[in-house]
Amino acid sequence: QVQLVESGGGLVQPGGSLRLSCASSGTIWSADDMAWYRQAPGKQQRELVAVSFSGGNIDYVDSVKGRFTLSRDNAKKMVYLQMNSLKPEDTAVYFCKMRLYTPRVPWSDYWGQGTQVTVSS
Repeated sequence: QVQLVESGGGLVQPGGSLRLSCASSGTIWSADDMAWYRQAPGKQQRELVAVSFSGGNIDYVDSVKGRFTLSRDNAKKMVYLQMNSLKPEDTAVYFCKMRLYTPRVPWSDYWGQGTQVTVSS
């Protein structure tokens, strides 16, 4: 059974940094697009950044450009989100998503359970 697990969330002061990780497990033959989303209290979930398999195309939403950096490790099938200069409005539950090819399901989207990020003094 394929699972994604995020880690690295927590409480941080404004201006601080956090690094989120998303690890996949299970039998996975290949990975394609990976992305990070977040859902703030009372708001809809939205995509922050997505990256293709090659890593050549990385699209950030304007609100995190210049502050957040996505990276991926294709060998480990992991994706990371380095978050710098955090602001209170970055407070949200952060989710990773991966498009994976498994023996049971060819190319399907998988989601992690989310990790809470709270930016507060």
